[in-house]
Amino acid sequence: MAITSASSSDSPDIRAPLLYDTVEGSVDYKGRSVYKFNSGGWRSASFIIGVEVAERFAYYGIASNLITFLTGPLGQSTATAAENVNAWSGTASLLPLLGAFVADSFLGRFRTIIVASLIYILGLGLLTLSAILPSFSASDCPSTNISTKCSANPIQVVLFFFSLYLVALGQGGHKPCVQAFGADQFDGQDPKEYKAKSSFFNWWYFCMCSGTLVTLLFLNYIQDNLNWALGFGIPCIMMVIALILFLLGTKTYRYSVKVEEKSAFLRIGLVFVSAIKNWRTSPSALALEEETRGMLPHQSSEQFKFLNKALLTPNGSKETGKVCSLSEIEEAKAVLRLVPIWATCLVYAVAFAQSSTFFTKQGVTMDRSISPGFKVPPATLQSFISLAIVLFIPIYDRIFVPIARALTGKPSGITMLQRIGTGMFLSALSMAIAALIETKRLEVAREHGLIDKPNVTVPMSIWWLVPQYVLFGLADVFTMVGLQEFFYDQVPSELRSVGLSLYLSIFGVGSFISSFLVSAIEKATGGEGHDSWFANNLNRGHLNYFYWLLAALSVVQLFVYLYFAKNYVYNR
Repeated sequence: MAITSASSSDSPDIRAPLLYDTVEGSVDYKGRSVYKFNSGGWRSASFIIGVEVAERFAYYGIASNLITFLTGPLGQSTATAAENVNAWSGTASLLPLLGAFVADSFLGRFRTIIVASLIYILGLGLLTLSAILPSFSASDCPSTNISTKCSANPIQVVLFFFSLYLVALGQGGHKPCVQAFGADQFDGQDPKEYKAKSSFFNWWYFCMCSGTLVTLLFLNYIQDNLNWALGFGIPCIMMVIALILFLLGTKTYRYSVKVEEKSAFLRIGLVFVSAIKNWRTSPSALALEEETRGMLPHQSSEQFKFLNKALLTPNGSKETGKVCSLSEIEEAKAVLRLVPIWATCLVYAVAFAQSSTFFTKQGVTMDRSISPGFKVPPATLQSFISLAIVLFIPIYDRIFVPIARALTGKPSGITMLQRIGTGMFLSALSMAIAALIETKRLEVAREHGLIDKPNVTVPMSIWWLVPQYVLFGLADVFTMVGLQEFFYDQVPSELRSVGLSLYLSIFGVGSFISSFLVSAIEKATGGEGHDSWFANNLNRGHLNYFYWLLAALSVVQLFVYLYFAKNYVYNR
């Protein structure tokens, strides 16, 4: 943008904006160049973080206690409810791939967030309506500890699941775009803002978990002891407030500019298609083309070298638009390098899924009394995950990172992959502790003759479950935040929403794997006269075996992950 100089010394200094750096690749809400001094940074990010706090409050207001609603008002068995929770959370974690595609290819992140928020609000409103309907066709059917199948109100079931998946759809557009849009408010080319961006992911997760903590402490109590309609209605109100808050920051945001005419999806797809078409290309022809293009051998170019065949066409022509550029091939390699890391994090996601399903059902059977007449809602114990995160992230960001930075010279203290691996180790440890505590709970049930009395409280305090929740929280500080930063940073800039949706898809696929494992183990260990590991009467089940299985798989996963992490070549 050209700016003319002043004609006299007493004229207004219209050159003032030149004193400030513009942000390359970003514009304001009117499409004009933006300056660092009046856009983006923590001021804009604070609006977006506020939106995320409200959204997570709404999401966990449903997810954290969903198994209780399914086994209570809807009368499902423990195993069926766990499968439904995993299926829904898996879908909710995979739909961000669709939302990210729409955002990065068509609507842009800002518009996608608005559309997704409206869908989210509609879903929450209908969910509240479904909770108002009567639960059972038979009025004398019990609402908890169901030992026989009850006939649930079919209208309520249909409306509930329709609303539930509508919420998942809204979350799918909201989740990847909000975080990517927040990180876009920091210029990665500026050293000062680059450090702030790395810190942003820590504080993003800190605030997000603060919203989750409030949900688990208060909303679960309302749902369990007061009213499910109110418990679903409050999240709906919070999402309305979140949308208003997001729109208030419109004039301060930095909006990414689309540099290439071709979509990043199309560019990367063409590289793979061209490489497959040229699979018969001789090594000598490829080497000659690489030399002509001036490709210098280095670690990045040597990886996935078969993609370099996209430099040629099957008939040897070099027409413009028929061959792929070096930068397009490097983009494709950057995406392909993410696949092993993505795959080796799936077991972590399977273990993570247990915190909102079987951990909660364990808590139902235990002594939850704090004082006469007051019992801790079992889902509230998930608040210890959030509490551990809220307490540890400031320590990590303000103490650990500066010390590690002084030792390693890296802006983030340790690498993103080192951070992810540390969390994986803590997750495996958490599952081992969960197995030991469940073994203890079963022993106490046997000692007191409660094996065939599922409705009687096992005389073992629910606080025994706290260590496994706290360890999961510490694991999240390392792995969850590390994955967010990694998948944002290591994809082409135009695909950052997709990068974050890939991170979320780990937990979606992990939830489906968890659901498959539960279903397979239920069939394999159950049957005529046999109680499965997941029997409705947990005193006759063997959740401890399942936890030991996940602990063993987590250890195997960690070793495989370390192999791929050691050989990973960072994109930037």
